[in-house]
Amino acid sequence: MTNQKILEQLHIFDIAEEGKGVARHNDLVVFVEKAIPGDIVDAAVYKKKKKFAEAKINNLIQKSDDRVEPFCVHFGTCGGCKWQHMDYNAQLKYKQKAVADALQRLGGIETDHAEEILASQETVYYRNKLEYTFSNKRWLTNEDIASGLDKEMNALGFHVPLRFDKILDIEHCYLQADPSNGLRNAIRDFALENNISFYDLRAHEGALRNLIIRTSSTGEIMAIVVFAYPQEAQVELLMDYIDKQFPQITSLMYIVNQKKNDTIFDQDVITYKGTPFIYEEMEGLKFRIGPKSFYQTNSLQAYELYKITRAFAELTGNELVYDLYTGTGTIANFVARQAREVVGVEYVPSAIEDAKVNSSINDITNTKFYAGDMKDVLNAQFVAAHGKPDVVITDPPRAGMHADVVARLLEMEADKIVYVSCNAATQARDLAILKDKYDVARIKPVDMFPHTQHVENVVLLKLRK
Repeated sequence: MTNQKILEQLHIFDIAEEGKGVARHNDLVVFVEKAIPGDIVDAAVYKKKKKFAEAKINNLIQKSDDRVEPFCVHFGTCGGCKWQHMDYNAQLKYKQKAVADALQRLGGIETDHAEEILASQETVYYRNKLEYTFSNKRWLTNEDIASGLDKEMNALGFHVPLRFDKILDIEHCYLQADPSNGLRNAIRDFALENNISFYDLRAHEGALRNLIIRTSSTGEIMAIVVFAYPQEAQVELLMDYIDKQFPQITSLMYIVNQKKNDTIFDQDVITYKGTPFIYEEMEGLKFRIGPKSFYQTNSLQAYELYKITRAFAELTGNELVYDLYTGTGTIANFVARQAREVVGVEYVPSAIEDAKVNSSINDITNTKFYAGDMKDVLNAQFVAAHGKPDVVITDPPRAGMHADVVARLLEMEADKIVYVSCNAATQARDLAILKDKYDVARIKPVDMFPHTQHVENVVLLKLRK
């Protein structure tokens, strides 16, 4: 830590994006890596601007009462679960605070009536989808380097933060239930034993590129191996091994992707064995999930989120509901039995096809789905054709709603808007505009991603009479 300025006796009082602790030093705001509220630290500054600095703990003088021992051996190197060193109840407290701060500061919204954050039922093994990357450039940890031993440079795991070409080899990940860990490790070991090359992310060569594992509450399992430049017979060799070693996989697939990027949306998916999709289920409804389908990654908590959304909508069976950013129509189909009609709109055409299939397999006949850019589709003609909605449910991406969409909502004057958000800052920005005609009636944060700073938030808006 030579030549780095040491700031002494910093009292960490808050936690920010990316899970960094927040302290003050005179007029300087200091963001300290791996520090949590309640810690007292000496910190080494590695980046300084006029108003703020970024630092690392040089000496942990006093531990916060909320500090716990991280349970994952990869914590601190892997970019995944950045809050693992904080007690879960404290995580919930700071997520609730983050939502309230954003709504108050950026939206001018009064949050005294906000309801308590809903904790996740599971805090480990809660994800239903993980994507791993093969690389011939393994990230060497400080321990690896200190050992002085020659290390296997092929890796199967996650990208190290800020390094697109370096992959941290993962031994055990606490995000996805079995057989995820066993499957990943077995595929890596088999590939090494059989000299199947790992992808070079800079030179764009090598046989094995990605591994995608999807699990479901129904017990079904999907595994997709993404190859790049396999030699003859390597695909058959590996896929046959997976099939024999893991007969519980219900949907075994592969892709040959020779593009420069990892996205699979424009790639052909070959079903090696089983069905080309798996099912998720809630309240007797089945949702079909293909290799390219979007589905909330925490299945149990998605159900809780959708129940809150439906409760906020206060449906009686007579309402016309617009479901904006409907994705694969999960919310639309989930509330359809309590509504007169649901009209869903989504940007991604393949998602809309999934939404229609999900209505069909559940014998739901009161839904309609349209694909297109929300700001273009949701115009006066669309409303004239489908009717003025009684309730609008909107669940936009992190960027929030386009200004034109917010303006259209103000014009439509639906009695209720239920705004589901994964980014309280952009939600607050949109609410600040909607306040012109709407009152915020209910606020309920939901924790979908334990040990991370991410939090969902549901807001009910009621038209001012």
